Amino acid sequence: MFKFNIILIVAQTAAFICVLLKLRTMPSPPVKKHDRTHILILSSWRSGSSFTGQLFSQHPDVFYLMEPGWHVWSALHQNGHRVLHMSVRDLLRSAFLCDMSVFDAYMGSEKIKSTLFQWETSRALCSPPACESFKRSDIIPQEHCRILCSKYPFETVEEACKTYNHIVLKEVRIFDIKVLYSLLRDPSLNLKIIHLVRDPRGVFHSRQRLTRELGTDSDIVMQGLTEKDEDKEYQVMQEICKSQAEMYLNATRSNFKGLRRRYFAVRYEDIVNEPVLMAELMYRFAKLDFTPKLKSWIYNITHGEGHGHSFVINPRNALNVSMAWRYILPFNTTEKIQNICASAMDVFGYKDVKSEEEQKNVSLDLLLPGPK
Repeated sequence: MFKFNIILIVAQTAAFICVLLKLRTMPSPPVKKHDRTHILILSSWRSGSSFTGQLFSQHPDVFYLMEPGWHVWSALHQNGHRVLHMSVRDLLRSAFLCDMSVFDAYMGSEKIKSTLFQWETSRALCSPPACESFKRSDIIPQEHCRILCSKYPFETVEEACKTYNHIVLKEVRIFDIKVLYSLLRDPSLNLKIIHLVRDPRGVFHSRQRLTRELGTDSDIVMQGLTEKDEDKEYQVMQEICKSQAEMYLNATRSNFKGLRRRYFAVRYEDIVNEPVLMAELMYRFAKLDFTPKLKSWIYNITHGEGHGHSFVINPRNALNVSMAWRYILPFNTTEKIQNICASAMDVFGYKDVKSEEEQKNVSLDLLLPGPK
């Protein structure tokens, strides 16, 4: 009898292991459309949006895409940003609904996952069913994903999207929040907006290091505006500041029903000052659980050393990165940015510096209480 019991236990254990292995390889069931939450991280270039996007991308319940509007701007770059607004909006809607056929109009004939802009920044595209090299619960470095997951067919993007209950898109190519009103009204979407802003002086300093990479985008921003070559970057910055301030004011003062409770403004500097706390607030707004694993990763990613590549998230001292402009930007440049972005600085609570000494005195806090 004892021998029979041992055999029975071994057989039951083997059967249990087989079931576990089968469950691990089975695709996750699709999530019903009405059970999904849709989050748009709305920002501008060099405002910490890639970093903030990763706070969501690495969450195991999130399907994330970085700047899908890049495909619209790349394909239709002869137009200005105002003309392209509707095309970007329509692409965002389709992506939120996991209809990835919308990208067909903006891509070539090669249909593999790696044709999607910055696809490797999405943990969801680096784990099942989009890639079998990692588990969905893993924190996945971009460089590892790029090496191991690039050759999967494009269809896996849509397949993966349908298995998540939170769809998060990060976009820097929206200059008017009213363009998004139709998405907020759309009964097929449960849309919330996280509006990320950054000190214009820090944005300008970061943009200066990437003038060539941002050239096409700057040209689209400047379409229809008079410019002098030597003033182009300042004029682009002025347009960015103006749009960010106007979007915030429209969102917070609008009579549009329900917008205020679905809109959350956050400063990049607040995130790097209190990364774990701010991540918790953003997760709460998005109705996402904050796991110990994520808390540990967020702390480590913001307290490392080094600077790395401008578009790659790695451990670094985020607070020092956010204040680099105070050491490097010439004071006459700082004054010019303060003048052309005066409205945005006032609205978002950034204090002017009056001298080079004030600028370099990092013990002087330039953050006023939150956005007005």
